[in-house]
Amino acid sequence: MRRTISILALGLFTFSTLAKDPGMKKGTPDIISISVLEFNDDGILFIGDSKGGSIYAVDLNDKKNSSNQEALNIEDLEGKLAGMLGTTADNIMIHDMAVNPISQNVYLSVSRGRAKWTSRWETPNDLEDASILIRITPSGDMSEASLENVDYSSAAIPNPVASDIEHRWKKGAKLRSDAITDIAFDGDKVYIAGLSNEEFRSAMWTVPYPFTSDVKANTLEIFHGAHGKWETASPVRAFLPYQLNNQKQLLAAYLCTPLVTIDATKLEDGQHVKGRTVAEFGSGNFPIDMVLYQNKGKDYILMSNSALPLLLFDPTDVANYKGEITEEVQGYLSGVKYTPRSGNGVQQLADFNEKYILSTQRLPNGKLALTSLSKEWLYP
Repeated sequence: MRRTISILALGLFTFSTLAKDPGMKKGTPDIISISVLEFNDDGILFIGDSKGGSIYAVDLNDKKNSSNQEALNIEDLEGKLAGMLGTTADNIMIHDMAVNPISQNVYLSVSRGRAKWTSRWETPNDLEDASILIRITPSGDMSEASLENVDYSSAAIPNPVASDIEHRWKKGAKLRSDAITDIAFDGDKVYIAGLSNEEFRSAMWTVPYPFTSDVKANTLEIFHGAHGKWETASPVRAFLPYQLNNQKQLLAAYLCTPLVTIDATKLEDGQHVKGRTVAEFGSGNFPIDMVLYQNKGKDYILMSNSALPLLLFDPTDVANYKGEITEEVQGYLSGVKYTPRSGNGVQQLADFNEKYILSTQRLPNGKLALTSLSKEWLYP
């Protein structure tokens, strides 16, 4: 969903050199909700299970190299899924998307809950538990990916938000759907964002992979420029680990829409960590996804949103920004510069190959399409 890997690097992979997880066992993981998806460079799928309060590493035995450089487009994605799953398109809901960097197979977590959608602030995980994993090949062939009798390992996140707590302003929603809001793999670590049961609910958990030691837990605090106050209850919605000025940072986006850098070196177990707010992108919006990609040898970050266009920004601008937003922002826009890109209705994002970023996009005719965005077109 978020990581980038070159085709040259893919060519160096062999079955014998791919990393093995000694803690994996054969069986069927007890996943309640396929809330969040992420791949590492070895083709291991990480599944964040909000309802179960755990993260799973699953080996789907999907390690055949692909050198595909073509676009992938499916005009009526929900319609095709509905036909396969025996329901109607208006019931199909996609919760997350990730691309295996080795095979370029696309994975979707899916439920039959879209007819329950009544508010623009609701997320798929608020409405239903995703229980179906779909695989789409680079040529567009679609099938259900089985999680039965697979190699897997798991780690429980400590003290996730309790399952019975009602959301303060989303009628009928429980905070537990935000126990895991996003995950990112970096080096040998998995970062997990969400809500805890602590007094300061916003949390970031860190666990090494393979899962050989305990999960570290941190609470987070940020200044929200659009709201004009420090906040500890709102979870990170989308984030990426990135090296800024020779220091590992988490570049994180929140509801309404502050962009924050979090010093990853401060994520020691049990610590309360304050982020540095470096931008405000607008109220009345929440970030949906964030992807790091390369074009012409340079890194870019692209963010999709519920109510804003695609936002493209250069990590160098983030690194060079010396300020910090600590006062209410008039007009809701401030900080790191960005380039808006047309992309109304774009939801999920994933780095697909050297030429394209894959997205799901709601079209004017109401259909949801799987579309390929040219990295050349996105170039500022």
